[in-house]
Amino acid sequence: MSYLPVIVGFGGINSAGRGSFHHAYRRTIIDVLEPQIASETYLDLATLMGLIKYEDGQFIDSENSSCSPDTVREKFGPYILQNTLLRKMGVDLYDVDKVAINKKMIFEPVNGDSICVKVKKKSLPVEIPEHWELRDLNDKEVAVEIRGNLEFLGEDTKSALVKTGGQLPTGFNPAAQYPSNNHPRGLQLAVIGASDALNSMGIDWKLVQEKVRPEQIGVYAGSAMGQLDGNGAAGYLTAQHIGKRTSSKQLPLSLTEMVSDFINAYLIGNVGFTGAQIGACATTLYSLSSAVIDIQTGKRRVAVVGNAESPLRPEVVEGYRVMGALAEDAQILNLDKNRGLIETDHARACRPFGYNCGFTLAESAQFFVLFDDELALEMGAQVHGSVGNVFINADGFKKSISAPGFGNYLTLARALGSARSLFGIEAVRNRSFIQSHGTGTPQNRVTESHGINEAAKAFGITKWPVAAIKCYLGHSLGPAAGDQLNSALGTWKYGYIPGIFTLDQIAEDVHCSHLKMSQQHLEVGKENIDIAFINTKGFGGNNATGTIISPDKTMEMLGKKHGAASLKCHKTKNEAVVEKANAYDTSTIKGLTKPTYIFGKGVLAGDDLDMTDEYIKIPGFKKKVNLNFENPYPDMF
Repeated sequence: MSYLPVIVGFGGINSAGRGSFHHAYRRTIIDVLEPQIASETYLDLATLMGLIKYEDGQFIDSENSSCSPDTVREKFGPYILQNTLLRKMGVDLYDVDKVAINKKMIFEPVNGDSICVKVKKKSLPVEIPEHWELRDLNDKEVAVEIRGNLEFLGEDTKSALVKTGGQLPTGFNPAAQYPSNNHPRGLQLAVIGASDALNSMGIDWKLVQEKVRPEQIGVYAGSAMGQLDGNGAAGYLTAQHIGKRTSSKQLPLSLTEMVSDFINAYLIGNVGFTGAQIGACATTLYSLSSAVIDIQTGKRRVAVVGNAESPLRPEVVEGYRVMGALAEDAQILNLDKNRGLIETDHARACRPFGYNCGFTLAESAQFFVLFDDELALEMGAQVHGSVGNVFINADGFKKSISAPGFGNYLTLARALGSARSLFGIEAVRNRSFIQSHGTGTPQNRVTESHGINEAAKAFGITKWPVAAIKCYLGHSLGPAAGDQLNSALGTWKYGYIPGIFTLDQIAEDVHCSHLKMSQQHLEVGKENIDIAFINTKGFGGNNATGTIISPDKTMEMLGKKHGAASLKCHKTKNEAVVEKANAYDTSTIKGLTKPTYIFGKGVLAGDDLDMTDEYIKIPGFKKKVNLNFENPYPDMF
């Protein structure tokens, strides 16, 4: 028997705001939402950004004035719109107009052949240069006569050539949400994002643990580049070069799989499977693929899947810039020369499938909770959709590691073929859409559009709707497909495929004879799309395409497998689950919730276990770890 991986919870944080309950998705289509729904997201963002707080049964602003939802939208709406999504990076991260650098400087003597300076003895180098002469001034200081030139690195600043980024909503400080203890920012986002996803379920995690054996739970999460700020890799790589000490935490906390480790150790106390499968910009789908296979085959019944990345650091931005990958301010402004602009329009920096000049980096954490179909029904879980399959292919031999290849053609075609086997060709042709990778680079607009267009042509799709949400959010690297999947779930809730709003004109070299690329939001209806394809193309030849099934189609599949009685029982249980989930959403909009972060509680050692040759009993877990295995190779014995 094959089990269906059902999406029962999702959440996170990115430049559009909170992921759960479709708030981040709503921000991208907020201009077409019903006023009441839009107001909820304005409220959520206003609280997130510290513009309002909830006290004594009402929202108040910094002046202690009462704010109704309409007042919040009217008073703070323009500010919220300008300080979310892609924009000029603010000092919440670093000052892009004054990026700190060290500049090599040479001091030459003006009079005579030496320079004389006073230095504290404790500041002297271990090895005194040969052209230095020292003379004691007192117990603590010496005079240093330097014959010739003095070379050193002096502090300076420069204006960044790339100033656009998909940073978190202005004013939101992830470090202040829980005892972060100098955690790298990427791990802070992981705690916030995974906690949001888990709480969105409306089911206490303890109840989940009681339903399944410990080894049937898995966490599949990581980051593509690791933790790169001063509390992570940047800290221990640069400390000795800038006169600082390396801390004991910087190296271990920088590891890519640390996202999984934090979720296991501080959020859910997982003792089951854990792992991070890394595939550059396809990392989320790589992790999702592992989880899906394990659930389909019965190895796992519960999976927490996702990624967290915080690459908005001046060193990282510069690294991508010198590769020619990022949209520089001057290049963006040049694209808009016909519009008569004199300043860069940072909000429109990313232009998938149009005339463009590069992508924009972003930070994000996106997580999804999957149950197998039996557990989902048994616990009355919410059904946001399900995962049919995820296909991964490499590019084969390459001229260069960064050059595009044909692997994405394989993943696209296999995903379409898989969907056809599930739902028939009519659904593939007329009831599906694709969330493209859509980075906004000149190379991607050609290669990805050709792959998508050829796949559509091969399967007889005439006008395949294409979304490219990086025009709103930017490129978050590892979590990029998580941003796309989150948006796809929103389409099934509200019936809109977000338009590629920066697509003023489709570029001449884009292949789109069988595609539908719209600058406006496409209203497709809540029930008219059965399948969403999530497409990613990663650096080095990492390609993946996922087949995501709509909530309605998922329920139809569950009904055929388990029968009407099971669905009726699920519906009854689901009412309490939805009520609890909605209570979390309401409380979070009011700013009354904090991320789950459990430190120093429930810590166990080997002596706490009860072990026999049949099972292992772990304190706090209702079910035992099974040690009775079936022989997987019966034909060999």
